[in-house]
Amino acid sequence: MSNRIPLTGPVVWRGDDIKNSKRWIRDLPKSAFDDLDAALAAVKSKGLDWSQITRQDFPLASLDSLLADIAGELENGVGIMKLRGFPVDRYDEDDLRKVYFGLGTHLGTPVFQNRSGELMRAIRDEGAHVGRTYGETQDQKGATFLSSYARTLTNGSLRFHTDRTDAVGLLCVRQARAGGVSKLASTPAIHNAILAKRPDLLDELFKDFWRSRFGEEGTTKETAYPLPIFGLRDGKFTSHYSLTFIEAGQLADGVPKLTTAQKEAIELLMKTAEELCFEMTLEPGDLQLINSHVTYHGRTPFEDDHGAGMSRLLLRIWLTMANNRPLPQGHEILWRSIEANAPRGGIQQVTI
Repeated sequence: MSNRIPLTGPVVWRGDDIKNSKRWIRDLPKSAFDDLDAALAAVKSKGLDWSQITRQDFPLASLDSLLADIAGELENGVGIMKLRGFPVDRYDEDDLRKVYFGLGTHLGTPVFQNRSGELMRAIRDEGAHVGRTYGETQDQKGATFLSSYARTLTNGSLRFHTDRTDAVGLLCVRQARAGGVSKLASTPAIHNAILAKRPDLLDELFKDFWRSRFGEEGTTKETAYPLPIFGLRDGKFTSHYSLTFIEAGQLADGVPKLTTAQKEAIELLMKTAEELCFEMTLEPGDLQLINSHVTYHGRTPFEDDHGAGMSRLLLRIWLTMANNRPLPQGHEILWRSIEANAPRGGIQQVTI
């Protein structure tokens, strides 16, 4: 029998409750627009590309308090934020990337999102070639199996998952004609619900599940590693989870097959996430920020209408946070550093 206890604090929330809260919403003051313009002019005068911008290159003293508040809420509060009013229509896409990336350096430090060194990803439907470009293989039945990275760049739904970074920022530039709604769930709340229903399955989630790096550092499904879905250290919870990576691991030779208990635990995890989630609609100018350690995110499928100028475009950055939490022993295999307040995460760069 499990001797685990419920997690506590504002990070434990149910979708039905938090969707009516304003705790996770902030507004970018219009008074900051001149500062953004000035910082943009400064980096352009230096000839810097957006990916070269550092915090020192992009002074935003007027926003220090707001951004520190957001970083604190992500780590020690509810773990999600929406910053409204980002002036996406004020700039062309190249300047928008400079402004967004510059602001991001005041929240955390951007880390790589793929093995080719990408620090910002345009999240949109890239069409039928995504598997060939970003990774595909075949499952046991001979059907096409897309990597997690490729799935992000389709117009399909995304199952609940986490990204390999302390915090994820998604800036909405344009929305689709229909769909593309963000779904968020508190993983500490999922932990508590499973503890109440099936403590035996909660224990399973603290044990190793084999996953593949296919689509991340790896180009084949054989690059697999073991890691628990749930972890706890010094009272701080973490979950790293993507069913796609687990499924890819199951396709690899030599990887232990999921046990009946593991399959039950995953099924209950997904069912509970759906029960406890809420939907966050992002409008142009909304910046969604989530703490990956305590939040699962997914999305509904979407339909673009290019003729009407309604083609979904989000700009994503991954951030390692200066105030991040300690992680359990064994998580080095994924995060490299597990101590608090240390840079970590992102995708390791592969040298040839």
